[in-house]
Amino acid sequence: MSSNQIHRPTDTARLPLLERLRRTAGDPGRRILFTGATVLTMDPALGILDTGDLLVVGSTIAAVGPDLRAHGAAADAIVVDAAGTVLAPGFVDTHRHAWQAQLRRIMPDVNDLAGYVSTTLAEFAPAYRPHDMYVGTRLAALAAVDAGITTMLDFSHNSRSAAHSDAAVRALVDSGIRGVHAAMGPHFGTWDHQWPADLARLHEQYGDALTTFRLAALATDRVAGPDLAYGPQLARTAEELGIGVSVDAVFGRASSEAILTWERQGLLGEHLTLIHATALSPDAWRAIADSGTTVSLAPTSDAQIGLESAVPAIDEALAVGVRPGLSIDVEVALAGDMFTQMRALHTVQRMRAVNAAQGTDREPTRIDTHDVLGFATLHGARTCGLAAVTGSLTPGKQADLLVITTDEINNLPLNDATGTVVLGSDARNIDTVLIGGQVRKWAGRVLDVDLPALRAEAAASRDHVLRTARGPAL
Repeated sequence: MSSNQIHRPTDTARLPLLERLRRTAGDPGRRILFTGATVLTMDPALGILDTGDLLVVGSTIAAVGPDLRAHGAAADAIVVDAAGTVLAPGFVDTHRHAWQAQLRRIMPDVNDLAGYVSTTLAEFAPAYRPHDMYVGTRLAALAAVDAGITTMLDFSHNSRSAAHSDAAVRALVDSGIRGVHAAMGPHFGTWDHQWPADLARLHEQYGDALTTFRLAALATDRVAGPDLAYGPQLARTAEELGIGVSVDAVFGRASSEAILTWERQGLLGEHLTLIHATALSPDAWRAIADSGTTVSLAPTSDAQIGLESAVPAIDEALAVGVRPGLSIDVEVALAGDMFTQMRALHTVQRMRAVNAAQGTDREPTRIDTHDVLGFATLHGARTCGLAAVTGSLTPGKQADLLVITTDEINNLPLNDATGTVVLGSDARNIDTVLIGGQVRKWAGRVLDVDLPALRAEAAASRDHVLRTARGPAL
């Protein structure tokens, strides 16, 4: 197969290969060999292979090297000619409120957190049925896969009943994504108060190799009261379940004081992720770094909505040795792909660095494209508690990987693989997606999706939510 054939979604020559991959999907010993690609492993020990191969056995990456066929890797393997492409780890979205997806860009110019909260959480969220939770979450997950996100932490803060939570988890499962369901009770409106106790049932009923769980909470009681705020009681619940905690709305003086309180209480650590982390005090950052607490940045959310200082806290994190994960946050106002997050952070940080050094003899300290790709993959996996599972093309990890085309109009010719992925690519270049060794996107198309039905389902769900929230006149 020539290098340009692999990129054509309508190329019938690839259909027998896909059929073979699907026919053998249940075989734990199935071998897939990708050959001739530029391989961005994101593993510090393996680096970048200008021309390399990657072998998948079952759900796992078995080997990465310059010429695996010479060592017999092609024997009994399904060989995929990946010449002219880049192989990269799947992106990791460390924080997204997936249930809102049918309301995408409904408020593209929201000006502050209060505007988002009063509309989405106070007005729309109470109108959601379990079915709407399913529709929004599945839509978000499928779009994530389409754009190369293989792991998505769904910060599901509309858990009004056990049925709402079940629907959100089933949506992750049905999409085929590596899903992390982070459950939290709703901010406003009536609900069953089954959370957080119901997390034990969810964990027991749905937990498997692809679906894991975390407890979700808020940093303070300012918006929704003390029941949703992280503290000793919620930390104890998570510890008893053996799961991590993701804390949203971490910004400003109140959150800085909360972090120092958690430090005194022994509640910080690698199990904990703090989301946003804008405008925190130096003492709070010191406590984060000393404890190994992880951080999830939301570059476009912080800047576009204007969260606290509105400046993504990348310099503050790096100054204390914290390498963050990246996240999408809310599609009601923002883009839903990781390319946007990487580019926004790359641009904002480099702008700040040069601005801070202007008029001095200091050399600006800039991040580079390799840094932001690491935030979107390797460090994102660690932020979700999945460092041993995904985030790099390391033998022994799960086969969560992307085949990215480089001969489309927007990417040709290939000069720098990392720069091409971070600065040049978009969803059209995500040719193939594997998650746990299973093909989820092939020849530019997400598999097992009835697009007309999905369109109708999303529109009907959106219309129900808007009618219920705003009245039948809509």
